[in-house]
Amino acid sequence: MQYNFDKIIDRTHTNCVKLEKLKPLFGRNDLIPLWVADMDFLSPPAVTNVLKQRVEHGLFGYTVATDDYFNSITGWLKRRHNWSVKKEEITFVPGVVKGFAFAMDVFTKKGDKVIIQPPVYHPFRLVTEALEREIVNNPLILENGQYKMDFDGLREILAENTCKMLILCNPHNPGGRVWIPEELRKLAEICYDNDVLVVSDEIHSDLALPGYIHTPFATVSQKAEANSLTLMAPSKTFNIAGLVSSFAVIHNEAIREKYVRFLEPRELNQATVFALTATCAAYNECDDWLNQLIDYLQDNIDFVDNYLKENIPQIKAIVPQASFLIWLDCRELNLPQNELVKLFVDEAHLALNNGTIFGIEGKGFMRLNVGTSRVIIEKALDNLKKVIY
Repeated sequence: MQYNFDKIIDRTHTNCVKLEKLKPLFGRNDLIPLWVADMDFLSPPAVTNVLKQRVEHGLFGYTVATDDYFNSITGWLKRRHNWSVKKEEITFVPGVVKGFAFAMDVFTKKGDKVIIQPPVYHPFRLVTEALEREIVNNPLILENGQYKMDFDGLREILAENTCKMLILCNPHNPGGRVWIPEELRKLAEICYDNDVLVVSDEIHSDLALPGYIHTPFATVSQKAEANSLTLMAPSKTFNIAGLVSSFAVIHNEAIREKYVRFLEPRELNQATVFALTATCAAYNECDDWLNQLIDYLQDNIDFVDNYLKENIPQIKAIVPQASFLIWLDCRELNLPQNELVKLFVDEAHLALNNGTIFGIEGKGFMRLNVGTSRVIIEKALDNLKKVIY
């Protein structure tokens, strides 16, 4: 079956965040929304069909996760990531952000230090601050158009500070790096040896682009397996974020029991009927859809990269190795960040993410979501070209 990712879907009147929040956050509604990290594509037909069937049943009582649910996850992780996971090592969580917030509640206390690697997904910082933990920045290094980890800087941090947790973005958002096993292994060793729990956000793991392979952090070494908590979901992969379908994988029994003891009395590990239904369909029946999606996303990324090189060379794409997010390096425009944002919003009429929400390291950058039809991306880039020239 061939899937049509060029089709433009009207998302008005659907409580769509990227539309409803334009006026409050950007000050105007007449913008092409290329910011929130969901896609504008229809979810796979197999997911839609199974949800329709479940709705037509007409009874939505209390629901339990059965072996079908867990088997769909373990089968997917083995098939797509060569990761052997047992049923008992999985627990549902109501969102990846909530998942690492819970981990912070369980494994740290107020005032404890938590390491993040900016520029990075902004809830890492926001959640840490809101829970009154102290952020310790271990900034990534941008070199030859890609980010790498600063292991020497991390060692210096840990020589001077007692840190309880590191939140890893694997693959990286917004930079799009697919961390290789050697990098992850080195990170695992440093964190294990310094008693720093690694919480790995792997929500973009299924979207590694052609030529790249996602490596689950927990698989790279015994130290990684023993000292990590991994958060994943079918939400980014199959565009079902509104169904809330995340889960945690924890190999270490002591870590897992402590985490689950926090979730269970609060009923935070109880999935909704639609999350369970959609997860099974997505992981059991949608490989072909995902393979075609990845090819389409790669073509969109190539289009943006080539367009910028040919038409707006002052803006450079940090070409992602995973996902549908492109980190735009706009530093050659020589604009203060507020003027850069104004250029995109008020002149080009585009809603992108301001780079500085990902940390001060994002100054001069903007994040572009290309999980949409090609014609919309072309219109957005044409708008940008017109206001720069």
